Amino acid sequence: MMENLDDFIDQDVAGSLIFQYYFVFIPEIVRLILPVSVLLAAMFTVGKMSTQNELTSIKSSGVSLYRFMAPFVITSIFIGIFAVYFGGYIVPMANKHKVHIEQKYMKKGVVYAGANIFFQDARNRIVTITYFDAIRGLANRISIQEFDSTDATKLIRRYDSIEMGYDSSSQSWTMRNGVKRTFHGINQISEPFDTLRLTGMNFTPKEVVTKQQKPEEMSLDELEAFAKEQLRSGIDPTRITIEYHSRIAFAFACIIVVLFGLPLSANKRRGGLAIQFGINILITFIYLVFMKLSQAFGKNGVLDPILTAWFANIIFFIGAVINIIRVKK
Repeated sequence: MMENLDDFIDQDVAGSLIFQYYFVFIPEIVRLILPVSVLLAAMFTVGKMSTQNELTSIKSSGVSLYRFMAPFVITSIFIGIFAVYFGGYIVPMANKHKVHIEQKYMKKGVVYAGANIFFQDARNRIVTITYFDAIRGLANRISIQEFDSTDATKLIRRYDSIEMGYDSSSQSWTMRNGVKRTFHGINQISEPFDTLRLTGMNFTPKEVVTKQQKPEEMSLDELEAFAKEQLRSGIDPTRITIEYHSRIAFAFACIIVVLFGLPLSANKRRGGLAIQFGINILITFIYLVFMKLSQAFGKNGVLDPILTAWFANIIFFIGAVINIIRVKK
C-alpha cells in the first residue's frame, strides 16, 4: 500500500479501483507465500507432535521416519501440481487486470514514443506499428523494413502505410494507402499503392497483442509460444525461457522445503517449537534468495536457462536427501 499510495493520490484513482487492484493482486501473493505456508503447516504439525511426545510414541511403535513423512510429501506433491496450474494460468489472468489498472489509471509502465509496438518479425525484417486496434484487428501507421540477409546494415526494401488488416482465411496482411520503396545502392524506386497484400509475414493479430504483454501477464502456454517466436525472429529468448521454467520449478518448491524442513522438526531441540520455526524459516528464505541469484546468473548467460530455473531445487533437494539420511530414524 505504501509503495503505490503516491500513485493513487497523484492520479486520483477511485476507491473501487484501488480495491480491484489489491483484490487481483491476491493470487500473486498466494503464489509467492505458498512454499512458506506449506512448510509452516507441516512444521507446526510435526513440531507440536514432537513436543507432546506423540512422535516418540509413533517411532516406538515401529513407524520409521520415511513412513511418517510419506503423507506430508504426497500432500505437498499435490499442492505443487496445483501450484503449477495456479501460477501458470490463474495468476497471469489476475495480473492482466492489475497491469491494466497500473497503465490506464496509475500511468505506470506506459511508454510514450512515436511507435508503440516495435519488433523483429524475422532475422532481416523489422516491423513498427504506431497503434494496434485489438478489437478490429487493424494496425495503424505501419512501417516494415527488410534488410539484406547477408548484410544486416543494408536496407533493401521498405513498406509504409496508413492502415494494415489481417485476412484470417489467407493468413496474410493487406496494407492500404501506402508506398513501397526498393533500394538499389543510393537509388530507390517508390511505388505508391491503394492496397498491397503481403506474404511471408510471421505474425498474427494475436501475436501483436501478446508482444505488448509483460511476462507476468502471460500463461505458461503463451510464454512457451512467445519464446519460440523470439527464437524464430532471431531474438535471444533466454529471459522468457527462464521465466517459463521458473514458474514450474517454484511451484514444486513446496516439496523441497518440506523434505528439508520436516526432518528438522521431527526431533526435539532445545528451545522447542520456536527454534524449529526459526531454523525452517531461515532455510526457506535462503532457498528463495538462492533461486533469485541463480536466475540473475542465467539471465546474464552464465547458466543454461533450464538449469537456471531448477538449480536451486536441485541443490536443496540434494541437501534434503543428505539431511534425511543423517537424521535419527
